[in-house]
Amino acid sequence: MNPLRSRLPAVGTTIFTVMSRLAAEVGAINLSQGFPDFDCDPALIEAVARHMREGRNQYAPMPGVLALRNAIAAMYRSAHDRSYDPETEITITSGATEAIFAAVMALVHPGDEVIVLEPCYDSYVPSIVLSGGVPIAVPLRYPEYSVDWGAVRAAITARTRLLLINTPHNPTGSVLSAADLRTLADIVDGTEVIVLADEVYQHIIFDGLTHESLARYDALAARGIVVGSFGKTYHATGWKVGYAAAPAALTAELRKVHQFVTFSTTTPMQHAIAEFLGTERGLAEISPFFQAKRDRFLDLMQGSRFLPLPSHGSYFQLMDYSAISDEADADFAIRLTREHGVAAIPTSPFLMRSAAPKVLRFCFAKKEETLMAAADRLKGV
Repeated sequence: MNPLRSRLPAVGTTIFTVMSRLAAEVGAINLSQGFPDFDCDPALIEAVARHMREGRNQYAPMPGVLALRNAIAAMYRSAHDRSYDPETEITITSGATEAIFAAVMALVHPGDEVIVLEPCYDSYVPSIVLSGGVPIAVPLRYPEYSVDWGAVRAAITARTRLLLINTPHNPTGSVLSAADLRTLADIVDGTEVIVLADEVYQHIIFDGLTHESLARYDALAARGIVVGSFGKTYHATGWKVGYAAAPAALTAELRKVHQFVTFSTTTPMQHAIAEFLGTERGLAEISPFFQAKRDRFLDLMQGSRFLPLPSHGSYFQLMDYSAISDEADADFAIRLTREHGVAAIPTSPFLMRSAAPKVLRFCFAKKEETLMAAADRLKGV
């Protein structure tokens, strides 16, 4: 008997690590992994340093620093007219990925079904598998990546425990509308399905659209968990500070897992983010800032053989490469990195049952000079 029996036998190193490592090895411009190549606000760094100097360097409370939970509660009251109790309904986690993992592990029992809308972020399915759940993939409609709500309704069974949504969406940049959320509320009405909403790009939304948080809708908020990320909001992905907001009963179960995964999240960062969030510093500027980067990247790519697909949120742009190559997306991404010096992410790692279209994901959260250099190389492909 082999004593080493993998819990995730089909899982290797994440595509983000693979492509970033390859980019570093060959000296390519890295538009693959989703992080900015510019720094966060110097005042935020100074706030962290100040809290360190003032001695806030020990464990934070397991649910998170209360000042930050209060600031999150105030943000949801202001932005979405939703009242979350900071004491019992908001939990600070070590990144949004931990919040998602803790929620899935807390709520999904062996044999429970969990619906994901694919392509979906690559941590969802492994979390479901580790919990003993059964992932049920419902494909988004290509090329606009809209939700086929009829297919979602048909996928729900007596065994469905959880349904994951993501808006703005990674990797596609699609955004759910108010009509989408109302339809979802109607679909889960009368069921015991819990909705987990990954909303980490909520402050990065374009073209005059509004972020339709699950928290805006009474019926969904009552059975839902909203996950957010300050790494995305404040250009500090390496700090790994996220959160989950949910009714007290769901929060209590999530915290049971959270306390044994990370217990608590880095203390001085929480205090510093609480200050910034409390003043809403920079929040209104985030969407225009990234829309300008999206538009600039698209302008720079004019004249290339890549065809952009619509991106209405996040900091990702999908590009159709079918006019360039018939290669599978992972093969083309590797060749693009090695031969042309630009790293991107294929969409196949985000898929369970669907065939991968000939598109790659490019991250445009980069400096002007990075985007210019990358586009110059890509126009030569």
